[in-house]
Amino acid sequence: MTGHVIVIGDVVTDVVGVVEAAIVEGSDTPARITVTGGGGGANTAAWLAHAGAPVTLCAAVGTDAAGTARIDELLSAGVTCVAARHADAVTGSVIVLSRARSGVAERTMISDRGANDLLTSADVDAAFAAAPEAVHLHLSGYTLLHSGSNAAGRHALEIAHERGLTASVDAGSAAPLREVGGPAFISWVRRADVLLANGDEAAVLIGDAGSGTPPLGPNEMAAALATRLAGGTEAGGIVVVKLGAAGAVAATGRGAVLRVPASAASAADVTGAGDAFAAGFLIAWLGSGDVGAALAAGAELGAVAVTTIGGRPVGRGG
Repeated sequence: MTGHVIVIGDVVTDVVGVVEAAIVEGSDTPARITVTGGGGGANTAAWLAHAGAPVTLCAAVGTDAAGTARIDELLSAGVTCVAARHADAVTGSVIVLSRARSGVAERTMISDRGANDLLTSADVDAAFAAAPEAVHLHLSGYTLLHSGSNAAGRHALEIAHERGLTASVDAGSAAPLREVGGPAFISWVRRADVLLANGDEAAVLIGDAGSGTPPLGPNEMAAALATRLAGGTEAGGIVVVKLGAAGAVAATGRGAVLRVPASAASAADVTGAGDAFAAGFLIAWLGSGDVGAALAAGAELGAVAVTTIGGRPVGRGG
């Protein structure tokens, strides 16, 4: 059994533009445009619910129509929401430019965090009070990467530790990670049992860019991060590096390294694929403790996500 999961993270409106060719600056570029619910935390919660896990999402939105629509979508997807509504802020929104070429999908995000920056420690306390049966906390790294919500994210990890919950953190995004610095981020999440990052994020967290040494491969990055996350403790942390079409690799502070290939899929849009991967990984890991099986489950759910436009399961929460 997976058990109840509390997710702390962003809720946004995604405006996804899927382009078939290079973007023409200063002119028009044809695209298929879709408006859907998004946000790293909300997406992961939706995929957890889609896979059958009981889940409570803690987030902040505006009192605008977008905030109401985003929460209603999540409720219809089976996600319990503890959402702070703010009249003085708009619900967050992201413009996603997505393109698949030569079999490789990529996306660029232009973000307005809006009310997400107003998430507080009191909101986190309300989520834990609403889900006393929770066994796991999943924290979207975006919460830690921005000053307005950083304290709430760190508070969530502290409460989870005090109550004996396992915890996972998704690193969020390479650019804001670079701004806060890898050492600071690692210090905030050191008590997490699982840290998930893509290749770019892992490279930032390692902090070897520009050091003059050859760049580390995914296996080495995962192993180095796992050692840092463990902090020399006997328990050791698990670090998962998501590699998109190249699969994923996981390492523990005890020195074990596992790797799985990506599940076959025809990528239409990679928005939310990492969030889906996290959900698949967590459900399998919480159920069995088997990291290899969890990697495979994450790859499988991530492959489902890339076949559709947007970051949510089809027909659920978006």
